[in-house]
This record gives sequence, structure tokens and C-alpha cells, in this order.
Amino acid sequence: MIKAGIIGATGYAGGELVRLLANHKEAEIVWYGSRSYIDRKYYEVYRNMFRIVEDVCRDDNLMELAEEADVIFTATPQGFLAGILTEEILEKVKIIDLSADYRIKDVAVYEKWYGIEHKSPRFIREAVYGLCEVNRGLITENTRLVANPGCYTTCSILTAYPLVKEGLIDPDSLIVDAKSGTSGAGRGAKVPNLFCEVNENIKAYGVAGHRHTPEIEEQLGYAGNCRCTISFTPHLMPMNRGILVTEYANLNRKEDGTLPSYEEIQAVYERYYGGERFIRLQEKGVCPETKWVEGSNYVDIGFAIDARTGRIIMMGALDNLVKGAAGQAVQNMNLLFGLKESEGLELVPCFP
Repeated sequence: MIKAGIIGATGYAGGELVRLLANHKEAEIVWYGSRSYIDRKYYEVYRNMFRIVEDVCRDDNLMELAEEADVIFTATPQGFLAGILTEEILEKVKIIDLSADYRIKDVAVYEKWYGIEHKSPRFIREAVYGLCEVNRGLITENTRLVANPGCYTTCSILTAYPLVKEGLIDPDSLIVDAKSGTSGAGRGAKVPNLFCEVNENIKAYGVAGHRHTPEIEEQLGYAGNCRCTISFTPHLMPMNRGILVTEYANLNRKEDGTLPSYEEIQAVYERYYGGERFIRLQEKGVCPETKWVEGSNYVDIGFAIDARTGRIIMMGALDNLVKGAAGQAVQNMNLLFGLKESEGLELVPCFP
């Protein structure tokens, strides 16, 4: 049985980790870390866990936890793990970090976009970017540190990845219009996220400067073996869960000057994702919706070709707390320990 510890267990992503691991056949939670609720019963924080979890919340002592756990999930703000991670800790335990501390390989880019100094850049190169469908072969039993991608990045990258990889689109023409439920902003009290601010409203934020932009660019750049510059604009929606991205890009014409056909594009998506358990390619004319993936680890992807403009419109949807955070982290844990990748994640989406 894998012994798992969660630092940040009382945030939204941490709470989702608890929900998923509670039904995992090969894992048990030995540490519910929470700086705000130390010594409180976990179910007192999340009443949905009443008579399911009887443990009390503990602190965020990573060194002590490393002695008790086989894997640690850090569902913490940016800079937390980077500020305390040591070689001694990594020698004892595997870590799956849900923050952005080790996602971006260029430390200068991280410090520029996040506005903080990176305290342990020596571990950046070692960290594996945990986008399972792309980097599965790099996530092995020898991996010590996984940088778990977030919701916007997972959805944005997976939706465009095959077409960038195969050179079917111009990555510098890529525009990502993304929309998220309010849980993506975390559980902390913030005026812009209050009910009266969000309900009956939609708003863009982080325009021309959202910190997930360089992460998407870096990963798509690896796919296309090129430098990639995109336009990324997120929007806050009056819903609890979900990410929907609509992406626009110029199609590269074939040698005869014609655009790739729908069937040719579909064949590429099928080649990359046809065998993937958690990616569902939609039928022609079907546009993904967040409601279809809610509560699950699925990513739904669809596309349409606009022959008039020579562009393709790609669409992706996922649950920001599952595939966009905790579910992907559990998927990474399964790979780290040689388990069935879908263990604990066979979740039927909730509807309505």
C-alpha cells in the first residue's frame, strides 16, 4: 500500500486529492497537511468527508512527512516547495508538486512571470513535466520529482499538441481563449471571487500577461521543436468547475496549396490520442462542453476547419480540479509506482 501525504489538503485541489485517494485501491493517506487547520478534524473542514475521514489536520513539516510517506503531494502556493525542498527529502520520498515551481525549465522566465525568486533552481532540470499523455515514458519508478501541470495549461497544450507536433498549424498564430470556473482561483477569500462579483458575470483577467502563458509556449515549443509565441486570455465564469479552451490557429497549407482536410486532421488526433484512456475525441460537428467532463479525469477535444479564413478552431474541456489538478496528480502517482494508470480515476462525469 502506497503511503501518501498531502500538504495543502484543505485547499480545493487538496480536497479533491483526498476524495480521489479515498477510493484508490493501492494508496492510503497518512498525512493531511494544512497550515490553517492544524489539529482540526479533516471532516470539520470538508463536511462531505464526515464519517469517511477521521484524521486530524497536521502541519506542513515536509521533512517529518518524508519519514512517513512514499509520495507527497504539495498542493501549495507558488514558492512553497521551492523554498524548502532539499536533496535529503528527495532521497527519502517522491514528490508530485501541483504548483508551478518546477514546471518551467528556464528559471529566469519563472522569476519574471511569477515575480518571486526561485529558491531551489538546482532541481528544475530533474523535475519531469507530468503531462501524462505526452511524457508518460519519462514518468517512471526512478523519477523523484514531478511538476504536475495545472488546469489551463493541461487543456491548452493537449488540445493543440498533435497539430503543433505534426507541423499542421503555425504555432505563432495560436490564440487561446480560455474560460474557468471559480474553484480554479483557490479557496482563499478574495473580493473578485465573491458570489456577487462572479454571479451573472464573465470577465477576462491576466490579459497579455497571464503567468501560464510561458508554460504553454515552452511545452508546445518542445512539441514543434521551435520557439512558440501565443496569445492567451483567461476568463472567469460563474460556475464551480470546468475549463473550456477555444483555440484558433492558421493551418499550414500542403505542397499543392490546399488546406488539410477534416479527415486528415482527425487522423492525426486519432494517432496521438485514439488509445488514450482519458482523452475523448468528439465526433464531427460536436463541440466539447464542461458539463460533459465534470467530476472526471477526461479531456474532451473537438475541432472545426474554417476554410474561408484558412484557420482551424480547436476546442478542449476538462474539470479543473480533476484532470486539471488532483486527477492528473493521481495519474502521475500511478505511473511513478508502476500501477494501472487509471487506478482510482475511473470516474463517470456528473450530469447535470
